[in-house]
Amino acid sequence: MTPDEIKKQILTDMKVQMLSEYDKNFERKAFFSQSWKNRRREGKGSLMNVHGGGGLRGSLKGLIQASSVSFRSGKPYAQILNEGGDIVVTARMKRFFWAKYYELSGKITYKKDSKDIRKSSIKISDEAEFYRNMALMKVGSKIHIPKRQYIGHAPEVDKVIKKIFDSTLTQRLEAALKQGIK
Repeated sequence: MTPDEIKKQILTDMKVQMLSEYDKNFERKAFFSQSWKNRRREGKGSLMNVHGGGGLRGSLKGLIQASSVSFRSGKPYAQILNEGGDIVVTARMKRFFWAKYYELSGKITYKKDSKDIRKSSIKISDEAEFYRNMALMKVGSKIHIPKRQYIGHAPEVDKVIKKIFDSTLTQRLEAALKQGIK
């Protein structure tokens, strides 16, 4: 086996193994041993898993380049969740929050002669209340998104890479020695 073939195998093994490890972070609700901050609202589990396989967790991809492997997601919110930070409330976000509030709050009645909205005497869900509170935020105010890292460098990553590297080289050396003995 040529050095280029060995390098390609190591990179492929790294891609597969690291995608598996990063996926396990969603199960652990942690970046290896660093737990994610809990949600304020309970009920749907971790924010990172709310959308299941079609969300952030299922969007992770590994890309082998010349002599490295990179990992990414096509989801627009992937970076802010991985790194944390602030997002600015926009008018479009407010419209979305109001739409979610109305969708979740249940029975809404309209007067025949006006566009005035009246709530029925029902208790709205905590989720609907959350969206109402978000919709009432002023345009330009900031929402803090806590860091919930799921991908990146860590000592555990180094251990996985070293194990793959050592294992592949050991296998290749043993195969070469067997061929030389014949």
